[in-house]
Amino acid sequence: MKIASFNINGIKARATALPDWLDEAQPDVVVLQEIKSVDEAFPREMFEERGYNVETHGQKSFNGVAILSKLPLEDVTRGLPGDEADDQARWIEATVMGDDMAVRVCGLYLPNGNPVPGPKYDYKLAWMERLQARAEALLAEETPFLMAGDYNIIPQAEDAAKPESWREDALFRPESRAAWRRLVNLGLTDAFRARTQGPGHYSFWDYQAGAWNRNNGIRIDHFLVSPACADRLRDCQIDRDVRGRDKPSDHVPIWVELDI
Repeated sequence: MKIASFNINGIKARATALPDWLDEAQPDVVVLQEIKSVDEAFPREMFEERGYNVETHGQKSFNGVAILSKLPLEDVTRGLPGDEADDQARWIEATVMGDDMAVRVCGLYLPNGNPVPGPKYDYKLAWMERLQARAEALLAEETPFLMAGDYNIIPQAEDAAKPESWREDALFRPESRAAWRRLVNLGLTDAFRARTQGPGHYSFWDYQAGAWNRNNGIRIDHFLVSPACADRLRDCQIDRDVRGRDKPSDHVPIWVELDI
């Protein structure tokens, strides 16, 4: 099963680029971030005609996440547990049945957190505490799961072309990276780093200052997978070349293949 994650930075802006990539990559399941659309306005037909079931958790002009799946989606839930007052559309999860194992697919768009210090950074860290609690609950249930999306976290210096320029940014602050490590230390696996080591691997290049042409990127889109999924991990790759195509997102897709 091929499962992908892609921050598309607006479904309207990616009306051509996203279908083109889907036709080429042929993922079985996709989690999308920053759809920037209310549920009623999301162009479901574009994906349904390609054989995808579509579930969205949208928000006008901001945020918004979705799951596309060629397999049936069961027990779809929206919103990260732990704060009923949180109305930002950043979390969606559903169960997907493979040939011999069901997987809980969790799609997330973690808060950016800038500027630091301030309420936005406080919200980011609190959101990560809720994310950890959700991971702990799924592990306690012994549910095979993965958490995929735009984490807005640069885990290590090698995940940035110029780590020194991110030192005081919410994406690279010590508190942010410590929260990431607490997640991993629950027993989760960073799928990309399980397959590929070393610097120079990025999933985001800013639109400004020629970042793409200078390869001034960062790796902030991740798959964290539970032990059951890690045991069945066949591959994890970043589709880097998508960034150089016509009307690209500032992110590129990342995907895993699981033997399920």
